[in-house]
Amino acid sequence: MSSDVRFTDFKSDKQPTWCPGCGDFGTMNGMMKALANTGNDPDNTFVVAGIGCSGKIGTYMHSYALHGVHGRALPVGTGVKMARPDIEVMVAGGDGDGYSIGAGHFVHAVRRNVDMTYCVMDNRIYGLTKGQASPTSRSDFETSTTPEGTKQSPVNPLALALASGASFIAQSFSSDAMRHAEIVQKAIEHDGFGFVNVFSPCVTFNDVDTYDYFRDNLVDLEEEGHDPTDYEAAKEVILDSDKEYQGVLYQDENSVPYHEKHGVTEDMSEIPDGAPDDAMDLVREFY
Repeated sequence: MSSDVRFTDFKSDKQPTWCPGCGDFGTMNGMMKALANTGNDPDNTFVVAGIGCSGKIGTYMHSYALHGVHGRALPVGTGVKMARPDIEVMVAGGDGDGYSIGAGHFVHAVRRNVDMTYCVMDNRIYGLTKGQASPTSRSDFETSTTPEGTKQSPVNPLALALASGASFIAQSFSSDAMRHAEIVQKAIEHDGFGFVNVFSPCVTFNDVDTYDYFRDNLVDLEEEGHDPTDYEAAKEVILDSDKEYQGVLYQDENSVPYHEKHGVTEDMSEIPDGAPDDAMDLVREFY
C-alpha cells in the first residue's frame, strides 16, 4: 500500500460507454477515491463485476479485474479473497445483477462476512436491456414490460443484508461525491463484508428515481445523529419505507472476517505441480 496514490491512478485508458449523465460515473469515481484514500493502489486491488451497465467497471478502472457472468460476481470475489487475503477486493454490480439472479450469492457472501467491499449501483431499473423493471423498482413503476406497474413490493436490499447477518450496511448517492467516497471508504476499512447500496440514477430509462428526486428526499443519517452500532436503531431505519437514507446504517465493530476466522492468512494462489497425496485413491473410491 502507498500514501502517494491518487484516485486518477485507478483510471484506465478505456473510455466509458455509459450514457451521458449516468450515475455510474459518480459511483466509480467515489470507489477510486476511496481506494486511494485507504492507501490501496492498482497493484494490490482486484475489481470484480457482473453483467449490466455496471459490468464493465473493471475495464474502466486500472487494477486487476474480472468481468464475470450475470449474478456471479460475489463468488468470484470470494474466491479471489480466499486465494489472496492480502489484496483489496471490490465487487461491483447493479440492482438486477445483485438482487435478482445474484440474490442467493448475496445472502451467503453477507453471512460468511468475507472481507471485501460490494458496491451495488441501484438505479431501480434494468438499463442495459432497455428499461425493464428491476427487483428494486416501485410497485407502480410503468415500463414497456410492466405497463400497469410491477404490482410487486420492491426488494429492500438493506433489510435482506441485515437478515443475512451483515456486519456493515450503508447507502450512498453517486451525485453526492464527497459523501459517497467517504461512505465507500468506511466500507473498505471495515473488517468484513462492506455492503454499500448506491443510488445511481439512470437518466435514460428511469424518469422517477432521478437526481432531483434523491436530492430532495435523501436523509443523511450522520446529520440525524444515528448510531450505526445500535442494532435496533439500524433495524428501525432500514425498515422505514417512508424515507430514503444515506450513510452507514449498521456496523458491527466486533466483526471478524471470514478468512481470519478460518485461518486463511497465506497466499494460496500458487498451485503446486501434481495432484495432492492420495488424491487418486479418493477418486477411485467414488468412481
